[in-house]
Amino acid sequence: MSNGEWLLSGFGDEIAEDPHVQISVLQALGANFIEVRSAWGINIVDLDTADLARLRAILGERHMKVSAIASPVGKVDVTVPVEAEVARLKRAIAAAHLLESRYIRIFSFFRSPDVTVESTRDAVLERMSALAAEAEREGVVLVHENEKDIYGDTPDRVLDIIESVGSASLKVAWDNANFVQVGVKPFTDGYAQLRPHLEYLQVKDAIATTGEVVPAGEGDGQLHETIAALHDDGYAGFASLEPHLGSQHVLGGFSGPHEFGRAARAFAQLTSTIGVKIV
Repeated sequence: MSNGEWLLSGFGDEIAEDPHVQISVLQALGANFIEVRSAWGINIVDLDTADLARLRAILGERHMKVSAIASPVGKVDVTVPVEAEVARLKRAIAAAHLLESRYIRIFSFFRSPDVTVESTRDAVLERMSALAAEAEREGVVLVHENEKDIYGDTPDRVLDIIESVGSASLKVAWDNANFVQVGVKPFTDGYAQLRPHLEYLQVKDAIATTGEVVPAGEGDGQLHETIAALHDDGYAGFASLEPHLGSQHVLGGFSGPHEFGRAARAFAQLTSTIGVKIV
């Protein structure tokens, strides 16, 4: 892959539950990769060995590769014992090995409404360090998504996690829309400090006043500035569509084939104006 070329991927379960449909739509949009969050309505960390083998076979038959395992690890309250999330991460790692993916998406823990974010820092860092240590042993890379209402939902706290854990197996999955939803101007407020750790791009946009998720370039997520800067910096990695145009909830979102296609076309139009080649 040369400078200026990005690998297009997308959350298959935003299209449909059936992996065959997920793959068909993604390939019709020009993607050779899929980000796996669930198949047949079952989360990736809950698929049994037989289902994982069946999914691997389908991907192989369709010549579809996996960009990342979109796990729910860390998308729980910070009081959940660390051992429980390490156990879920081990299942995500097993899926990553079987599906031949280097990346696993994770989060940095919710908290109760009456608990301050500052008071959870030590517990968060303990858990993130344990997860990173497991990833190091297994030769995978965790990419932390800046989901709203977790510890790492602002650029400063994302940087705190990455620098405090200090592991080559813990990097940043950048999401413009999620930053907008917590009152952050993504490029202005976070790009410079997080760019050295940015390993994976998730593509969606949002309206600042309402939090509504919209196609790339149609909101306040500073997608144009972000993509242009990444292009100028020589970014050559994944761009994974996560449109959330139909519905969204704590564990993810849904778009359906039509809305997913609308999101893909918006992203293609945006990148083409900047000179990014999507492959």
